[in-house]
Order: sequence, then C-alpha cells, then structure tokens
Amino acid sequence: MRNPRDRITILLAEDTPDDQISIKQALGESRLRYKLYIVKDGEELLDYLQRRRQYSELVSAPHPNLILLDLYLPKINGIEALQIIKANPKLRRIPIVMLTSSSSEEDIRRSYELGASSYLTKPSTFELLVEAMNTLAEYWFDIVELPPANTHE
Repeated sequence: MRNPRDRITILLAEDTPDDQISIKQALGESRLRYKLYIVKDGEELLDYLQRRRQYSELVSAPHPNLILLDLYLPKINGIEALQIIKANPKLRRIPIVMLTSSSSEEDIRRSYELGASSYLTKPSTFELLVEAMNTLAEYWFDIVELPPANTHE
C-alpha cells in the first residue's frame, strides 16, 4: 500500500482546455497528494513518456504513476497512443485509464484489447467528475499495489 505522504505523478493527455481545467480541479478536491502533468495531443504524450524534445530532462517529465488518456487526441489518437505505450517494455506497466466522452462499445472493447487498465466515460457534471476522481484515486493509490514509478525492464 502506498504511503499517504508520497506524492504521485499523474499524466493527463487531454486536448480540450475546459476538460483539462475540470479534471485538474476535480483532482484538487481529492485527498490525493499528486503532481499533475498535462499534454495536449498524442504526439506530446509520447514525447513526454520517451523523454524527447522539451521533455528530455527527467525533472520536466517524471515517470507517471498513472496516465489519464482521452480517446480523441489530435496528431496521434488515444487508441494509437495506447497501442504504442503498451508495446514498449519500459512503459507497459503504467496503468492507463481511458477518460473520454465516448461510450461506444467498440471504443471500450478496443481500449481493453490494447491494454487499457480502465475505461471511464467523462461524467456529465463537475460533482460527478469529483466523485469519479476520488474513486479513481482511492482505487489506484490506496487499494491496488503498483510497481514503483521508476521501474524499467
């Protein structure tokens, strides 16, 4: 079980500024000690994870404990990014929660087939988003055991 004093790193891949703000505020309502990093498209997500371009320094791109991944990202969409991440031995252990507006059975099925850890349809109100973020934080950081963020094969 995680030490409650530990700060965890969450990487949010979301292109919609209003959703970025809402998710950040909803996480702020949780009791979780976290550092949130936000990328706006799939290409930037992969740059962050592979420490390329502006993310070449560890301090600017700490290894995330959890990725919240939108399905409809520009440049490289969420499904393509998920597939690339899960194919990489150094990244595949990072839990990825698809956090998207789509409730399509095909999107859900495909996400799980490619290795998504969870699939969450974005709640319709801020209050429900806060509840979802609290539940998500409790599950991923209080209930389940995760490998250390700096574990690489």
